[in-house]
Amino acid sequence: MLELSMHILDIVENSTRAGATLVKINIVEDTKKDIFSIEIADDGAGMDEDTLRKTLDPFFTTKEVREIGLGLPMLSHSAKSTEGDFTIESKVGEGTRVAAEYKHSHIDRQPLGNITGTLITLITGNPEVDFVYCHRNGAETYTLDTRDIRRELEGIPINNTEVLKLIRENIEEGLEEIGINEQ
Repeated sequence: MLELSMHILDIVENSTRAGATLVKINIVEDTKKDIFSIEIADDGAGMDEDTLRKTLDPFFTTKEVREIGLGLPMLSHSAKSTEGDFTIESKVGEGTRVAAEYKHSHIDRQPLGNITGTLITLITGNPEVDFVYCHRNGAETYTLDTRDIRRELEGIPINNTEVLKLIRENIEEGLEEIGINEQ
């Protein structure tokens, strides 16, 4: 995967397959501390200790459509190859938390990519799941919480075309306001 937003898409899809009803995505960019971090936490089924130990083995997957699982091993490698770190925690019945930290200035750190498109894809394909996306850039923060949006919709589906258009515009404007350029 060439962009971090694709890693996020892959991990959050794992969360939704695990029955998550709430997924929190946190991104922190701090150039003063030279940190770029991603944290994804869900309330899905979680994993037992044996499964958790195997998650970074590329020849292990719980998906029935393929025999390899490269998502988490690739994310771990991408973080560690930029003088960063990777952690995964999970408890059965409570959910999973994945965190990747990068050295922000490292030449090999992948760009964030089209996070707006990733979020719209997730909301469109998983209308029953709530997403909280929080992106902090230095002292500035943008937050999108689909629970707040649902309260305003009064029964209109969140994946309605017009609603998605407004959400897309909100994300783009919010990221621009905190100085995030997705190009």
